[in-house]
Amino acid sequence: MIKLTIAKKLLAAYLLMALLTIMIGAYALFSLQHLNDLAYSIVKEDFLIIYQTRQVIDNLLAQERSEKKFIILQDSALEELFWSRSAAVKQGIAKLEKVDFPGIINLLTQVKQLHKECEDIFQREVAFIRAGQAADAQRLSEHSMKEKTEAVMALVSGLQKKAEIDVDQKMKLIRSRGIKASSVTLILFLISLCGGIALALFITYNITRPLKKLKKATGFIANGNFDFDDLKISYKDEIGELARRFRIMANRLKVLEQLCLDASPLTRLPGNIAIERQIEQRLAEKRPFSLCHADLDNFKPFADKYGYAWASEVIKEVADILTGALRTTGTDSDFIGHIGGDDFIIVTEPARAEQLCQQVITEFDQRILKFYEEQDREKGFIIGKDRRGHEQTFPLMTISIGIVTDDGSRFESPLEMARAAADLKEYAKTQPISNYVKQEDVHHH
Repeated sequence: MIKLTIAKKLLAAYLLMALLTIMIGAYALFSLQHLNDLAYSIVKEDFLIIYQTRQVIDNLLAQERSEKKFIILQDSALEELFWSRSAAVKQGIAKLEKVDFPGIINLLTQVKQLHKECEDIFQREVAFIRAGQAADAQRLSEHSMKEKTEAVMALVSGLQKKAEIDVDQKMKLIRSRGIKASSVTLILFLISLCGGIALALFITYNITRPLKKLKKATGFIANGNFDFDDLKISYKDEIGELARRFRIMANRLKVLEQLCLDASPLTRLPGNIAIERQIEQRLAEKRPFSLCHADLDNFKPFADKYGYAWASEVIKEVADILTGALRTTGTDSDFIGHIGGDDFIIVTEPARAEQLCQQVITEFDQRILKFYEEQDREKGFIIGKDRRGHEQTFPLMTISIGIVTDDGSRFESPLEMARAAADLKEYAKTQPISNYVKQEDVHHH
């Protein structure tokens, strides 16, 4: 019979603990690999689809606007803009075709066919316009073009929704697998206590402490909190490697969350998805609110002369003006969003809308002058080139704001309300000074 000494018992217990530790680390790394695979698929598939579909939708909307304007203004520049946006839509579809996603090829085939029909319809509209048959072109735009464009938008939006649902499902799967990994790891640890009472305190201190931190960190991540500092484990073993990879995973998920928030990289303001959700929520609440669409006038000539970097400073200045106005005039329930370029959105209560817009206009007219050279400020205009390359004078920048108010009874969707605000903003841009326009102002005139 083999005589077990204390040393051998301790050695046996240590070997048992070592074996269990390896099992814990292997299981944890295996589980973490699954989590990393899920996170990788979210980045390479779902978020790419969400981003590209958003780009396609933006270009479809721009294409639709240029088509409508062409029918009214009959400007060849708008025709060129339509084809430019159409080409951008095709590029977006081509990028989506490279993504491995269930059912995407069949769906994109339908999208391409419908988009090709939109192009054919526009060619017919152009032919009508050139033949002096504007009324026929208008009817074609209001029926066939509208129907096909809405069909394309519905398919692309549906693909975006599928990707968003896929993200939600994968995030839930990441959470469940993370909790399971922590639970199994804890069970293995408890079993290891049977391996040797003499090493219980040592093993408990060296394993339970980091495991509890991992479990706590898993709970933080499951609740959407990625900024936690209580995971500083410097062990040079499997648990230390697990903690390191866990931190890497948390950082990756934090980046994914920031991407999902759709914030503007220039102004740090919420982007189009957040804006749409904000309007949708307000409409669903059935309480009156005002949607203000702000846009800069003569911004492009300014950017052409002073450069994109200085023009970006103007955009950041406008964002600062809007946030400052909300700090002094607005409340915590108000919302500011950056559509892109020089377009911004403000959501506020109707009682404060006009005061807020007037404050923005006053601040803008005072602060925008510092972005011009002294000689341009004295002249009151700059010299630049129009879209055709002809030199002409452009006034100093002004800001135009369209205000639409609703309680959920007039507009059925955020897109419809946003279009109404954009139309009022375009009406305001016809004025030579900074101004805001309400629905009542247009109806009165």
